[in-house]
Amino acid sequence: MPLFYIHQSSCISAQQTFLQADLEILHDPVEKKMKAIEPTYDGIPPGTLRRMGTAVRIGVGAAMPIIKLVPVIDGIIIGTSNGGMEDCFKFLNQIIQYDEGLLAPGNFVQSTVNAVASQVGMFSHNKGYNITHVHRGLSFENSIIDAAMQLAENNNNSYLLGAVDEISQYNYNIELLDDSFKNEDIAAGQLYETNTKGCVAGEGAVMFLVNNNKQNAVAKMVGIATLHCDDAEQVKDQLQHFIAIHLPAEEKIDLLLSGENGDNRYVKYYEACEKAVDGEFTIARFKHMTGEYTTSSGPAVWIACQLLQQQNIPKHMLKKKAGTGTYKNVLIYNNYKGYQHSFILVSGNQ
Repeated sequence: MPLFYIHQSSCISAQQTFLQADLEILHDPVEKKMKAIEPTYDGIPPGTLRRMGTAVRIGVGAAMPIIKLVPVIDGIIIGTSNGGMEDCFKFLNQIIQYDEGLLAPGNFVQSTVNAVASQVGMFSHNKGYNITHVHRGLSFENSIIDAAMQLAENNNNSYLLGAVDEISQYNYNIELLDDSFKNEDIAAGQLYETNTKGCVAGEGAVMFLVNNNKQNAVAKMVGIATLHCDDAEQVKDQLQHFIAIHLPAEEKIDLLLSGENGDNRYVKYYEACEKAVDGEFTIARFKHMTGEYTTSSGPAVWIACQLLQQQNIPKHMLKKKAGTGTYKNVLIYNNYKGYQHSFILVSGNQ
């Protein structure tokens, strides 16, 4: 039995993914960052939009198309790590600037990580379950687990499941000093040709409507597992165990969607996972499209849903093409800084 079914999805990223999605188009980083391409945000009043930080804007913006299609949602489950961080620093700077006097409340209200889920709840007039998971590189994964637990107890419910993170200038500078990001300008299509430390910073927001109803679903979430370690062999063993548990003996992995990010320090983990999968399978990568951030597994699930529907992988994503060219079972492996690992299995709704 799958954990749940995915019915609607929406994605705001550094690529052409919102509404009229086209994965063939590949945009390059701007100023060494994969900044989200923000839409016009129909449905959000201009006065409210001006007061929103980046994370809140893209989070609410990604949720609005689903809210318009499905007015009744039983809960909102969001994963984030740096959501609202930019507003948090603005508020702290105001304390100094105004000598702890009368402060503007806007930045304070939107400075917390749960600001995205709360704003989505207010826009949708949703008074149901509302929670934000903050677990660094496993924030979205814990949101998936939470959604599965909620649906196991509430069989007829539907939930808005999402992930959102922004590029905070303060965090970016700190991570740059820690060699997390590359110092050189790199075109998106050349990211994996580098043999240096660091990756390209990214940001984005994804939203999914999930429930237990198989009818008309675009994909199904079959399984998820997380792991904390820095041993590539242990990651390989856990992945083999994960596949054995969640994939029937007569089926196989058709596509490995790899979170490889161009950082030569972590290549060993991705190579170990490639060796862990048996048979002929295609390998595709996505972080040259999204950049690296704590909830980048969110757009990976969105991309997996798109590929399962279209049955076509853009050339710029391919690392190795094999098998029949028909994709039913997509395994997503993501790695955050070499110590937080996740395996997500998404399948077509056949």
